[in-house]
Amino acid sequence: MNLDAALQTFIAESRELLQNMEQALLRIEQTPDDTDTLNAIFRAAHTIKGSAGLFGLDDIVAFTHVAESVLDRVRSGQQAVDGELVAVLLASADHMTELVDSVANESALAPDVRQTGQSLMDRLRVYLGEVGTPPAVAAKLPAQYHMPHTAEGGGQVETDLWHISLRFGPDVLRNGMDPLSFIRYLGTLGDIHHIVTVFDGMPAAAAMDPESCYLGFEISFKSSADKTAIESVFDFVSDDCQIRILPPRSKITEYLLFIADMPGEELRLGEMLVRCGTLTASELQTGLAMQHAEGTEPPRPIGQVLADAQLAPSPVIAAALEKQRQVKESRSNEAHLIRVDADKLDQLINLVGELIIAGAGTTLIAQRTGASDLLEATATLSRLVEQVRDSALTLRMVQIGATFNRFQRVVRDVSKELGKDIDLVISGAETELDKTVVERIGDPLTHLVRNSMDHGIESAEVRLARGKPAKGTLKLNAYHDAGSIVIEVSDDGGGLNKERILQKATERGLVSEGATLSDQEIYNLIFEPGFSTAEVISNLSGRGVGMDVVRRNIEALRGTVDLDSSPGLGSTVRIRLPLTLAIIDGFLVGVGNAVYVIPLDMVVECIELSAADRDASDRRYLNLRGEVLPYRRLREHFEVPGPLPRRENIVVVRYGQLKVGLVVDKLMGEFQTVIKPLGKVFSQIKGVGGFTILGSGEVALILDVPGLMNQVVSSAEIQGSSSNRLPA
Repeated sequence: MNLDAALQTFIAESRELLQNMEQALLRIEQTPDDTDTLNAIFRAAHTIKGSAGLFGLDDIVAFTHVAESVLDRVRSGQQAVDGELVAVLLASADHMTELVDSVANESALAPDVRQTGQSLMDRLRVYLGEVGTPPAVAAKLPAQYHMPHTAEGGGQVETDLWHISLRFGPDVLRNGMDPLSFIRYLGTLGDIHHIVTVFDGMPAAAAMDPESCYLGFEISFKSSADKTAIESVFDFVSDDCQIRILPPRSKITEYLLFIADMPGEELRLGEMLVRCGTLTASELQTGLAMQHAEGTEPPRPIGQVLADAQLAPSPVIAAALEKQRQVKESRSNEAHLIRVDADKLDQLINLVGELIIAGAGTTLIAQRTGASDLLEATATLSRLVEQVRDSALTLRMVQIGATFNRFQRVVRDVSKELGKDIDLVISGAETELDKTVVERIGDPLTHLVRNSMDHGIESAEVRLARGKPAKGTLKLNAYHDAGSIVIEVSDDGGGLNKERILQKATERGLVSEGATLSDQEIYNLIFEPGFSTAEVISNLSGRGVGMDVVRRNIEALRGTVDLDSSPGLGSTVRIRLPLTLAIIDGFLVGVGNAVYVIPLDMVVECIELSAADRDASDRRYLNLRGEVLPYRRLREHFEVPGPLPRRENIVVVRYGQLKVGLVVDKLMGEFQTVIKPLGKVFSQIKGVGGFTILGSGEVALILDVPGLMNQVVSSAEIQGSSSNRLPA
């Protein structure tokens, strides 16, 4: 590890903490008495401040310290939680994000950012009163566990001192850490009463490694912070160093246990405790005298004496040990999780894709040679490659819940701007899909959520007049269906006005006068570029941009979007997306000399096209066990030359609730398909979603099944199937 790597870790973890902090602030606004959430918010701010202090990021430390002080007052019950305070803290979290981003971009803070930070600090200091610092919370221990400290001259010495013993590991300097920076940051939590530098591990000059650290410190520390806060100062080096922390007013036995556990001579460690002021000479002598049994036995290690005496630690120490055990177990669990750069995952997926193509070529050669041993080996190789593919794709699968949760803030801010009371309900947050899809779905969802709040959900007065609850409801839902993921954005608003939409479309020339359209076709007109029914242009909507961008972005992900609406009850926008954009299981079909790939998860069944249906050239649908099935020949669609074969097959595909038949010449079986995007010249071809390379080196087009379905169902050749329609 080097300093740059540690800084990147700080940036990544700070962004994650700030996201969690924002979600917790939104929750605490609804449940202000939730102490767990309050503590989580405080810990997030405290961790960011502490980590920033280690890297000398003074802007982050200074701002976060003020926010942390306010949170400390809230946590101690001195400041109530209300909407105004939450708004200030949310704005503070936004500013902290900007500060972290400036560190990530290695750029200086812009003047407007500094001004925003100063303005927020002034607003935060209002909650701190005149002092402007977090209140001092004295540590209170039961009287029976207090140990009076008496100086040699009979006077009293400090009784509220923590004692911290540090032994830095030899690799601390190599890891880019400065031991003194931890001491400096410790000083921000209180006063360092005394410090003794330990050189016990220092070798002779000739044997000294200038890159190794040999330092240790014994520190007496006065602070109102708790042990968790003090421990967090050393989080970055806790794995490589030996750290012991004793709370104020500990029993003499606890200090003796401490001396026994730390490296070095017991007498010298005891002398350091005396020099630090946390233990007096008489107390040290009394404790060391416990090593002798009535003065007749030779000295024994203190740890053994205490064990023989069965001296139990005080409840404070027991609680501290339990906390340390929990932290150790937590770190053990965290060891099973590692952060991986997204680019490395993408590179892995690309290499797996090339491996699949190379494996397909090997299988083809084995089939041509007919060697049984080679065929068996390639079959095993294909199975292993498929397992590697599935494992690699699993690494890129993430839950959509994190994306959904970000809209808690959007709904809160927009509802206040609109003067509406709107509740966000999230379901299906555990649904997983490809990381790339998650990253690119955020903007379309933002447009849809804002539109539903602005256009869909009525004001409280209108809702009450219509017999609805004053509070509107916006729902985000996700689920898997037929190898795809479906994301729904629905509201309980007034629904869409079909007449208004049709009138606007006619005025703009999108629909001819007197045209007969289904409800679904009318609703989908709102996805046309520049289309809007808003009477007044607002900050949120009304300019006719946004919904067309939604459809364009969804289609770029090989997905579709459609809309359902019920007058007076609300609307639902349904997005259907592929689970992954990289590698899929495909079904190979042949038409003439061309080969096409159909996503296997969309294939329902394969049947032979009967002679009667072939002869009925005046229609393009058939009876599939009592169900009307529209179909289309791929030969005609792609204008493949050559005569019709004597025998044709129909591949029945399903997408959503719609089924369509695709007529092909040959069925060629399953094939692991590496999806490669088409170039700009061919990107607008209808019915094609990409291409792949076969084992023979030939190129096969991957069919865009949803796009083909739209063309099949809306084709003028289809008769009697107007109800079986997929929205555009």
